[in-house]
Amino acid sequence: MSRAPKILAFSGSARTGSFNKLLVQVAAVGARDAGAEVTYVDLRDLPMPLYDGDLEECDGMPANAQTFRELMIEHDGFLISSPENNRSISSLLKNTIDWASRKFRDLPGNAAYKGKVAAIMSASPGGLGGLRGLYHLRDILVSMGTMVLPDQRAVSGAMKAFNSDGDIEDEKMREGIRAIGAKLADTIRKLNDLG
Repeated sequence: MSRAPKILAFSGSARTGSFNKLLVQVAAVGARDAGAEVTYVDLRDLPMPLYDGDLEECDGMPANAQTFRELMIEHDGFLISSPENNRSISSLLKNTIDWASRKFRDLPGNAAYKGKVAAIMSASPGGLGGLRGLYHLRDILVSMGTMVLPDQRAVSGAMKAFNSDGDIEDEKMREGIRAIGAKLADTIRKLNDLG
């Protein structure tokens, strides 16, 4: 019996009203419409200390890092919207990725990443839409065994891109973002033979 692809959606921003939080939820609509089961997580709800090897050795993995890592393991793939900070990914996203990559219990460090599929995107008020940070995010994920879809979107002029309902104003752009979510669901279904 087939099951729905399971996708974890999150943004690398904790800011209230974040464009990247809005963007990843637009993509999640496309994934749900394509038959995926999507879990949205706001990283603000799972605060983690800065990764510190001494802290890990003394106290173990923080509870919120454990929770997020387990969510990643339970899902087939990820929808990630990453803000660009100084031409790279946000410190929040990097710290979250680092904690989730630590060996925990009997599972290796890359258990949350290996064999997973991800779709990445970004939104920024700037002209490049956060594109430069996506190169770094792709490199990090691929190095840990995650297949990152070649399709990605960088939404520039984000202050004007979203309407009051939090959706993309431009219909063509909105459908393009939703199509990324649908493509992720479809790819997971095919790779995992989910029918």
